[in-house]
Amino acid sequence: MIKVYHAPRTRSMRIIWLLEELGLEYAVETVVFKPVAGRLFAQQTPFGKVPAIADGEVEMFESGAIVEYLLERHGNGRLAPAVGAAERAKYLQWLHFSESTAFAPLSGLVWLTRYRDDAEQHPDLVADAKARAAIAFEVLEADLGEREFLLDSGFSAADIMMAFTLFAAQVFGVLDGRFPRLVAYLERLQARPAYVRAAAL
Repeated sequence: MIKVYHAPRTRSMRIIWLLEELGLEYAVETVVFKPVAGRLFAQQTPFGKVPAIADGEVEMFESGAIVEYLLERHGNGRLAPAVGAAERAKYLQWLHFSESTAFAPLSGLVWLTRYRDDAEQHPDLVADAKARAAIAFEVLEADLGEREFLLDSGFSAADIMMAFTLFAAQVFGVLDGRFPRLVAYLERLQARPAYVRAAAL
């Protein structure tokens, strides 16, 4: 059985949600997320990070990598276009955009508010981070258009990855009325039964 090290309101939500969508059996070890000033690998998990998983002999961290691993090993072709499929490139683009481009400026806000607790002393850094995040969301808002999900074919793991980023942006006041399509998109994602079950943990 897959074991997930989980802290509520963190990226581990992505993993539990994915497992729920796939209908896989898993066990959760809940840990309390405790930011430690100046340290990133300080949580009570095998790697000091959440999320982390143990799947037989496989142990790993990094939410995007875990999502790809779980789909390759347990997905049976679900929630991701097949290698070589027309939508595969766009799927990979948004899967990685969620963390590498859209979340990157939000990380600065997390660092200042959760790890250093001195955001009020750096209003210029906060404003810059929010502005850079907004630029990324402008690109996403335009591409999403009137689609229900990121891909024309429907819901995928790229949506799971993107949802946490949008949730974090909402917490930090970046995802607001400027992005009506993204706000509605996040609401659709959070209404999925598998998301609701995962969020309850």
